[in-house]
Amino acid sequence: MTDPLAAALRTIPDFPQSGISFKDITPVLADPALFLAAVERLKAPFSGADVTHVVGIESRGFWFGAALAERLGAGFVPARKPGKLPAATLREEYALEYGTDALEVHADALHAGARVLVHDDVIATGGTAAAAARLVRRTGAEVVGFSFFVELAFLSGRSRLPEGIPFRAVLRVD
Repeated sequence: MTDPLAAALRTIPDFPQSGISFKDITPVLADPALFLAAVERLKAPFSGADVTHVVGIESRGFWFGAALAERLGAGFVPARKPGKLPAATLREEYALEYGTDALEVHADALHAGARVLVHDDVIATGGTAAAAARLVRRTGAEVVGFSFFVELAFLSGRSRLPEGIPFRAVLRVD
């Protein structure tokens, strides 16, 4: 039997550029039952992990991340591109295939003793999620898990994440 979440995942060829097969999750977001099922599957492996905060990575990590935080009884902390947050921030740069990028969180959003679940919609090469984990650790908080709706396994992003931290992807694309 086909997983209804996998069946709803749409592949858009040549987006955002030629040669890329974009995995579009918006059909899941548009269907309340599928969205709820996705959030519940994201929550299940972390429901006993005493998560105090979910860090959602800009911007698609906000979609499931905020709902996941609510379900876990945790706070939600956005990890945003530089210049998007209004108060004092901490910044973590990371390498891209060509150049660098960065993420920021409010400097007072996390603290020592916080137990953080890092979430994004998709893990591809893993650079953004690894940067988010470094940023969380710089606050003194602990990363207790990584959560993704889709893992593009053929890009080996999981291998760039710190070892020994639980990893969950609802769907895996080989």
